Amino acid sequence: MALPTILSDMFAPAVLVSACGSLILTTSQRLSRSVERQRDVAHSLRHHKRHAPAPDPAEQAHLKLQLSFAARRARLLQQAMTVLHLTLGVFIASILSIGVFELTHSTATWAVSVLSVLGAGLLLYASVLLIRESRLAVADVAEETAYLLGI
Repeated sequence: MALPTILSDMFAPAVLVSACGSLILTTSQRLSRSVERQRDVAHSLRHHKRHAPAPDPAEQAHLKLQLSFAARRARLLQQAMTVLHLTLGVFIASILSIGVFELTHSTATWAVSVLSVLGAGLLLYASVLLIRESRLAVADVAEETAYLLGI
């Protein structure tokens, strides 16, 4: 096969590798912010328990709920990061297999199809995890806003 044919066959998975890289970067940033939020809320809860003359049960309940939101978000983001890294590996394997099959004139193109479908499925699953985390973040902000407006 000619080099232009190999490169054109590798183009689609390469675009998906780039997309995975972008998602990994933004998800990593979201995870960092979520962990920072979890630490801030945990610090506030400890400070409230130690330094408040008479700890307010409503404030403690609110902080515990906020801590729970932050922990759940961090777990979802960590799962999404794992799936995105797996997806990246599958798309890279897809690119590699396209090149190997083209160079060896192999007819085992079914392997490329399997890798492509697996990669797309993993990317879809990562998207679902990120949507769930985003919805959880919105619920977290709504709870905090409701608590602060009720004070």
